[in-house]
Amino acid sequence: MYGLMNSLTRLRATQLLLLTISILDTGNIAEATTESLFQGFKATPKPSVSSFQPLLNDSTGNFSLGFLRVDKTQLALAVLHVPSSQPLWLANPTQLATWSDSTQLFFNGSLVISDSHSRVFWSTQTNGDIVVLLNSSNLQIQNLHNSPSILWQSFDVPSDTLVENQSFTVNMSLISTNGLYSMRLGYNFIGLYAKFQENSAQPDQIYLKHTALEAQAQIVEGQGPIYALVNSDGYLGLYQNGTKPIDVQAFNSFQRPINGFLRVRLEPDGNLIAYYWDGSSWVLDFKAISDTCELPSPCGSYGLCTPGQQSCSCLDNRTEFRFGTECLPVGTGDFCGEQVVKDNNWAFTRKGVEVPFKELMYYETTSSFGECEGLCENNCSCWGAVYNNGSGFCFLMDYPIQTLVSVGDESKVGYFKVREGGGKKKTSVVAAIGFVAAGGAIMILIGIGGFWTYRIWRRKTWDKNDEISPGPYKNLGSESSKSIEVEMCNR
Repeated sequence: MYGLMNSLTRLRATQLLLLTISILDTGNIAEATTESLFQGFKATPKPSVSSFQPLLNDSTGNFSLGFLRVDKTQLALAVLHVPSSQPLWLANPTQLATWSDSTQLFFNGSLVISDSHSRVFWSTQTNGDIVVLLNSSNLQIQNLHNSPSILWQSFDVPSDTLVENQSFTVNMSLISTNGLYSMRLGYNFIGLYAKFQENSAQPDQIYLKHTALEAQAQIVEGQGPIYALVNSDGYLGLYQNGTKPIDVQAFNSFQRPINGFLRVRLEPDGNLIAYYWDGSSWVLDFKAISDTCELPSPCGSYGLCTPGQQSCSCLDNRTEFRFGTECLPVGTGDFCGEQVVKDNNWAFTRKGVEVPFKELMYYETTSSFGECEGLCENNCSCWGAVYNNGSGFCFLMDYPIQTLVSVGDESKVGYFKVREGGGKKKTSVVAAIGFVAAGGAIMILIGIGGFWTYRIWRRKTWDKNDEISPGPYKNLGSESSKSIEVEMCNR
């Protein structure tokens, strides 16, 4: 009995020692997830992990912070909804690290992602004591001195998603994973914006504007900006002060007893969509844009969307539409500058079209389509114009042409510019290669023909010299062909 008790005591002591070592050895914290991270924590991605490597859990196990594999070779620090494996927050979606042992996450008061070359991809730039993940999916860095205080939290820097009871202020923005679309707050509205052109001085194009109705409360000037909040009762509310919303954007689950986790996401197609988790799957709860053709660019550049049919075609009426490809080359920049003038640019018109969010587009009033076309043709920063003969409105586009909407009214006419500088150069190169190849093939055929003629002449000469009567011409030709084939194969 004494020996057994002694063995148990030694076993418990050993377990306690191993536990103490695992706590002190911060590298091992990454091996088994914990509910808090302290200064000295370090972790690197494992080569064997194919999707998600958890590092920190909330107390319920519904949410986890960890390394998320992106496109097999890249790494994002993400907060995941564990039951669905749905990312709710990404640390720095525009600048990802590589999935390799040279990449490291550590906490030294700041959470930092860096590589072995001391390149910092992302940092919270704080001086905290502990990292925790709350049951709301909010990741926080806290200071434990005197009284706990929040130095940084993921709810203040959302990526593409808002969750229930998360505030969204005028200092924040949601950005779709492809970086093309964003959601921001104005003085009294929620706006969705498209960035149709990289590195452009032109402001982003707004394509949806939801203005507060101010039914229950009024916006009071001087009492601070508005903010949005995903309410667990099933709506996206706009607030200024107090508990009464100045606007309610109701979801399908509004005022229904649904016990599910809510989230709102700005999707890669530019739509703002709400979902709730029913315990096994995400259920669609709300769509800001219900008609596909009203999305910023559902058919891609120079595409044409037909409402009702929800089908796509190409604006130029010649190119065959294929998902994932462009109807026409998009180009970058504008039509200004000497180099652009040298490029082979062209333009075309199309009847029965209009812009999908015309009430938010810049326009001028003109007396005819010709005048509208001239406004764009003579403006090197203009890519296209759509004219409405009924209203006289001329909608001008200062960005590469996106998807337009097909309408039955042929008095609505569009004028569109195309930049083919890069494409034409590539085509010329391909054509040149083709000409060279064709020329080479012709030279080879001429050579073979000459060689074949020479062989026939030589055979005739040999037959005459050896006094052998030649056979029929067709046999001579057949034998000569065989000789040539054998000769060519031997070569």
